[in-house]
Amino acid sequence: MAITALPPDTDADIARVTEALAMITPRWNVRILLALSGPPQRYTELAAKVSWLQNGQLHPKVKALCDAGLVERTEHTARYVTYGHTERGAALMPVLPLIVAWAEEHLETADRPLPAIEQIEDSLTLLTRRHAAAILWVLKSREEVSGRALARIVMPSSDWTNIYPPLRQLVADGLVDTEGVGRSYRLSAAGDGLGPVLGALSAWSVGQPLHQAAQHPVWGHPQAKPALRPWISSQSWQTHAALPPAPTGEPSPAWHNRDLFSHATTARPKAAVQAGGPRR
Repeated sequence: MAITALPPDTDADIARVTEALAMITPRWNVRILLALSGPPQRYTELAAKVSWLQNGQLHPKVKALCDAGLVERTEHTARYVTYGHTERGAALMPVLPLIVAWAEEHLETADRPLPAIEQIEDSLTLLTRRHAAAILWVLKSREEVSGRALARIVMPSSDWTNIYPPLRQLVADGLVDTEGVGRSYRLSAAGDGLGPVLGALSAWSVGQPLHQAAQHPVWGHPQAKPALRPWISSQSWQTHAALPPAPTGEPSPAWHNRDLFSHATTARPKAAVQAGGPRR
C-alpha cells in the first residue's frame, strides 16, 4: 500500500530507508553494534563493554538486533553462545562514519567536542522524525514546494494542514528552509548535505555496495559515472543475504570502529538529543 503520492519505486525506497533507520535509532542500539565489532563475543563480554545497561535492558536490545538481521546468535553448545554481526550488520557499519562527517559539518557546535557516537545519535534523532524522510525526498526532487503541494504528495489521505507540524520541526532542526508563513519550502545546506547518508542507506537496503549511492536517482551525484547495474529500488533487502564485494582496487575506508566508540568507556553515556533539534 502506497504511503505517499510519489512513484511506487520512490515510495518503496523511502519506506526501506525509514525501516533501516528504525533498526539502529532506538536508544543504545548503535553502541551495542559498535561493541560487537570484531570476532563474535559471549554475552558477558558484550555486557562488560556496555556496562551501563542492566541485563534486563541489554537482552531485549540484543534480541531485537538479532530479529532485525543485524546480529547473529550462535549456539556452539548449551553453555557456549556467542554474538556477532551478520554480514548485513557488518555491511551497515560504514554508514556510521558518513553520519559523523555530516554531523561535524552541519550540526551546531557544542560547548565541548562531542564523541563521534554522540554525533551519530543526535543525527539519527533528526532523521527519524515523523514524515522526515518523505519530506526530504520531495524537497530534494522538486527543489522548492509550497506546504499545500507538499502535503498532497507526502500525506495524500490526510488534511493538508497536518504537514505543518513536521515541517516546522524540520525547519527547527535546520534541515529545511523557508522565508516565512505562506512561502515555499526547500532543503537547507544541511538537508541537502544528507545525500551521502541517505543514498548509502538506500543502497544498503537493497543489497548494493555503498559506493553505488553515488548513482542514487535522488541523492546521487550527477557527475558520477553510470551505475554498473540498474538501480533496483523496488527490491526488498531481505532477498540479499550479503552485499556484493566492492570492485578490486577500491580504497578501504579510513576509519575503524574503535574511532567511533571506546569500549573502555564505563560511565553511562548521555542520552541522544531530544525533540527541538541538536544542541540548540
